[in-house]
Amino acid sequence: MQKTFGPGSSVPSSDPVSSGDFGKQEAELAKREGILEERERLLAEKLTAVDQRLGEVEKIRKDLVAKLEKSAGLPQEEAKKLLLENIEKELASEISKRIKEAEEEIKVESDERARSILAEAMLHGVTDYVAEFTTSQVKLPDEEMKGRIIGKEGRNIRAFENATGVDVLMDETPGVLILSSFDAVRREIAHIALERLMQDGRIQPERIEEIVKRTQEEVEKIMFQAGEALAHEVGVYNLPRELISLLGRFKYRYSYGQNMIQHTLEETKIGVALAKMLGANVNIVRLGCLLHDIGKVVDQDDEGTHVEKGVSVAKKYGLPEEVINCIAEHHEEKPFSAVESIICYIADAISGARPGARREDIEGYIKRIEDIEKIATSYEGVEKAFAVSAGREVRVVVFPEKVSDEELPKLTHDIAQRISKEVMVPGQVKVTAIREVRAMDYAMTS
Repeated sequence: MQKTFGPGSSVPSSDPVSSGDFGKQEAELAKREGILEERERLLAEKLTAVDQRLGEVEKIRKDLVAKLEKSAGLPQEEAKKLLLENIEKELASEISKRIKEAEEEIKVESDERARSILAEAMLHGVTDYVAEFTTSQVKLPDEEMKGRIIGKEGRNIRAFENATGVDVLMDETPGVLILSSFDAVRREIAHIALERLMQDGRIQPERIEEIVKRTQEEVEKIMFQAGEALAHEVGVYNLPRELISLLGRFKYRYSYGQNMIQHTLEETKIGVALAKMLGANVNIVRLGCLLHDIGKVVDQDDEGTHVEKGVSVAKKYGLPEEVINCIAEHHEEKPFSAVESIICYIADAISGARPGARREDIEGYIKRIEDIEKIATSYEGVEKAFAVSAGREVRVVVFPEKVSDEELPKLTHDIAQRISKEVMVPGQVKVTAIREVRAMDYAMTS
């Protein structure tokens, strides 16, 4: 099926700026354009006067040449050369002055016009930001529910933490429980699953795993819908489903504390507005801005920076070369190849640098957590691993048929040694290996 990328005709505008404000801006821009046109007219008149002056000088030159030839008896070529040298000296100063004045006028008008373009483009991307942290609160119906969640000898809470990869903290506030994880997707899954378990009432290890698995599938659907809504919001349709799924991961992904759906939406609106004002290819800028950070949500096992990963994804799905260049050049890792790439870079910088857009630098923290989990899951027999307690502990769940109880101490030691050598971690990291064997049978009734 042929892929098409481009703006739709029925996308509702989400620009929060009122039509009245835009009317004032348009009037102000029209006024400035009128002033610029008037100055250009005056400059043209001055240039015409210069041309007239030059014509008069040429006439005087011819008269002088005739007089010189008659009175001095000089040859025509020699007299012409002498006269031109005198005229050039006389006019050089005036011409230089006129050129400098014209250049200054153009520079002032250009600076004002550039500021107006940037200011108007930024208005297209204004959005509100809500601070997000690494914890979520869950309200409990009563204090007795805490005991049921913990379970006998803590088996329920251990099963929940192992299935979701989050820390469950019993807050001192009555009727409140805290879920803690650096991964917002895991935290959301745990939040929804826990609320469903409390409604269901059957809080036990097998039921916990069932609810968590079902919730994971539903969250995947929610993220797909979020990716589709983001693409449609900026006027892009008919993207491959895989790309929409990746965009949906922006819903729970944060970069320097800035939600990536909000950042991408803001940046794309700014980029499109700039492209329209500067006469650039709007569709290239639209796609380039939308997908510029797609590498941040690619599988963490893939090697390379998020820019390299993004370029790889764009090539995989056959996006235009100009769009690939926008992704590759938005952090200046290679020279700009076109004005569209420059616009994507500027829009990204405006969105990220806007006061209040970014709360804190957590990129390094998240990468450290991901590196710890990646090391743990690289060992044979490890089913999954979760970094918890802000990276001070990693819980490793193993396949019981592949790793015996006797092998667990060596496995945890090897993982701990690799983490200490390959990851810069403040303090100590506790490695906990979990091996659980279950037996199951069915009773047949007549």
